[in-house]
Amino acid sequence: MQLRAIPWYVWCAAAAVTSSLIGAHWDISWHSSIGRDTFWTPAHMAIYLCGLLSGVAFGYLILYTTFAATAPLGPASVHIWGFRAPLGAFIASWGGIAMLTSAPFDNWWHDAYGLDVQIISPPHIVLFIGTYAVIVGTLVLIAGHMNRSEDGSRRKAGWLFLYVSGVLLSTVMIMLEEYTNRPHLHSAISYRMVGTLVPIVLVMASRATGFRFAATFVAAFYTLLVIGLIQILPLFPAQPKLGPVYQHVTHFVPPEFPVLIIVPALALDLLFARAKDWNLWLLAIVSATVFLAVLVAVEWPFADFLMSPASRNGFFGTIYHFYGQRPTSYEARNLFYDSGRTAGFWAEMALALAITTVMIRFGLSRGIWLHRIKR
Repeated sequence: MQLRAIPWYVWCAAAAVTSSLIGAHWDISWHSSIGRDTFWTPAHMAIYLCGLLSGVAFGYLILYTTFAATAPLGPASVHIWGFRAPLGAFIASWGGIAMLTSAPFDNWWHDAYGLDVQIISPPHIVLFIGTYAVIVGTLVLIAGHMNRSEDGSRRKAGWLFLYVSGVLLSTVMIMLEEYTNRPHLHSAISYRMVGTLVPIVLVMASRATGFRFAATFVAAFYTLLVIGLIQILPLFPAQPKLGPVYQHVTHFVPPEFPVLIIVPALALDLLFARAKDWNLWLLAIVSATVFLAVLVAVEWPFADFLMSPASRNGFFGTIYHFYGQRPTSYEARNLFYDSGRTAGFWAEMALALAITTVMIRFGLSRGIWLHRIKR
């Protein structure tokens, strides 16, 4: 089957995951600047719009492919519970349902326990799982379209795949924010958490599209997005509505400066260009070593800079603090949790290398699978 145009439901799915990403960052900033507000905030609506849009796009695709005798995607479909559609449509539609289900759960959680400044909480876990399912389903759908298409349309679909991969990486980094804030950047846990999830996205995007600088593009999307948020969010006024208030906040608080993933991502792209025929386990071991070594080499001294007075400006954003940030906290005092000079640190980094190797090997296999899938 040869396809020429990217269909509307794929664009609708891309809009859905974009809305979720913007809403998630906006919501975290809302909590950091204003506190727990009504459920009907614009940020919440942007998040749950993702579930609605994905429901419309993939619900239509599943029903049309199932009941229309002339549905063009019939031959490229899988059968689940009497319905048929491309695999990605089923994954993403389940994710949309999970996202919408998390909404009343999240509202009850806040009503029962009050302000929740933690990113990792039970309703947020349900929301994250649903969001990831929508994004992964969208990637599978785009990959299937890409692999069924002619060269021109295939390249356009490949760029769209990288865009959605950038959304996935940015969403992953939201979940890791509590482990990658400034005080953690001289601690092994920060590099272990980044190595656990980030390389999967980078490697998968590279293998699925075959583009030479795919990982760099995905990492650049995340980097530019967060830098843009640091510049844009403080332009809008906001004041805390809940206490205790320890920091003077008059405008929306942006996220912290992005982790310098773009540098090891470029290193991986350069390595992949020279290791196309390597054994996958050997490639995973070398890639994990390169990724972690380059990340530590650039992020460690950059963390020192972020803790210094030179970074306390509107570009790097270290002047902004959550209104409930105590003056005695490590972040407010610009201190690291761990100096990284203990034997435990190196044991943790060895564990990080082992985990990163396994995760990259998994990402390679998933990327190869996405490069071939047509259903």
